[in-house]
Amino acid sequence: QVQLVESGGGSVQAGGSLRLSCAGSGYTDSEYCMAWFRQVPGQEREGVAGIDIDGTTYYGDSAKGRFTISKDNAKNTLDLQMNFLKPEDTAMFYCAARITEGPPGRGTVNYCPDAPLAAIDEYNYWGQGTQVTVSS
Repeated sequence: QVQLVESGGGSVQAGGSLRLSCAGSGYTDSEYCMAWFRQVPGQEREGVAGIDIDGTTYYGDSAKGRFTISKDNAKNTLDLQMNFLKPEDTAMFYCAARITEGPPGRGTVNYCPDAPLAAIDEYNYWGQGTQVTVSS
């Protein structure tokens, strides 16, 4: 069973930095697209950043120039370095993965979907979220 567990959230003042991490387990041999999303209560979930199996990265407008997504395939971790944080970045942050299951013992290749930060329904595994709070 695939599990994603986020960590690294917390409270920080505007202009500060946080580094989120997502640890994955329960899958081997597959290559897959992963992404970070965030959600404020009462609002839709928003794509923040994504990374494809070939290392191509995608950023939402709010993240460009401030956030950096990275993935360590050996450790099965996905990180999001967030700099110059703003109060409007306050949200619950979730990591997500797009993984399809293949025949037993064989991995699968899962590229990011078109418009990877908008195609939320294409991600079939999600973490429980980590809260980020930025004060002014």
